[in-house]
Amino acid sequence: MIPALFLAHGSPMLAIEQTPYTAFLEKLGQQIQPKAIVVFTAHWETEKVTISSMDDEYETIYDFGGFPDELYAIQYKAKGSTEIASLVAEKLASHGIAAEKDSQRGLDHGSWTLLHRMYPRANIPVVQISVNPYRSPEDQYKIGAALKGLGGEDILVIGSGVTVHNLRVLNWGQSTPEPWAVEFDDWLLDRMEQQDLTSLFRYAELAPHAKLAVPRAEHFVPLFIAMGSGSQQQASVIHRSYDMGTLSYLCLQF
Repeated sequence: MIPALFLAHGSPMLAIEQTPYTAFLEKLGQQIQPKAIVVFTAHWETEKVTISSMDDEYETIYDFGGFPDELYAIQYKAKGSTEIASLVAEKLASHGIAAEKDSQRGLDHGSWTLLHRMYPRANIPVVQISVNPYRSPEDQYKIGAALKGLGGEDILVIGSGVTVHNLRVLNWGQSTPEPWAVEFDDWLLDRMEQQDLTSLFRYAELAPHAKLAVPRAEHFVPLFIAMGSGSQQQASVIHRSYDMGTLSYLCLQF
């Protein structure tokens, strides 16, 4: 049984930097060898769930600016899978969730920066899926729950986002985390340990520093999707660190 994962994609620099976090991603890729990968990325927003559906090689999208030339030279040449895309669409439809397919869009950095470190050979088919940050946390969880069981078919589901993601309060060069960012993540982990979905769905009201940690929900909602798609609700922390004071690299396994 392959677990569902919530992975922090943070800065695009993780594709080229050598850090404890990138070392973790490389080791994780060695430990988990799926036949296919389904990744919900915070950097693809659509009103309706949209599933990449192609068998050809993806274009690598550089949806960022001002980074070193080395980063723009990376091409993550993974292929898609219309078979897995259809499987995902069928599972969503069986739970009353409307979805459409896209045969053109490439992999954005919410997907390829992580996968480049985990599976550098790009030899595992990838299906990328959009998010809608305006859906409720309950709806996000239901999207994930519709895909529960994919892990039993050796398909890895990844929610790619960040729990604490506020670019306006980054502290460049700061190696220690801000206490408020830690408190927000601690609250999430405590509610997950208690399997308190009711409180988690109301995080915006109940979690300390929620407005500061999650000024906009696009990076946060992949957490609920991964949680819903896992074999169990209770989370296991597989990595936790912080960059620039406030950017969380909390990673979870479900």
